[in-house]
Amino acid sequence: MERSELIFLLTRTAAAGAIKALALCENQPEAITKSQAYRLYGRSDVDRWLNEKLLIPNTKNRLDKAALMRIASRSNRNTYLPVAER
Repeated sequence: MERSELIFLLTRTAAAGAIKALALCENQPEAITKSQAYRLYGRSDVDRWLNEKLLIPNTKNRLDKAALMRIASRSNRNTYLPVAER
């Protein structure tokens, strides 16, 4: 296992542990508004995930917080064009 792979694995493990700990300690909402998602992850990323149907709002037009975290952790920016190709 390379060093970068180990760092990536440990980072994901720490993030997952922190999410579980926060969920046990606090009563956090399961869904957030689009404006809250923009503040957390950036407008361009959230809009891109919505356009690519990676993220679908629920009936109250809210976004699933767990799905957002999962998509953000897997986002490697392979789905958008570099500046030179736009």
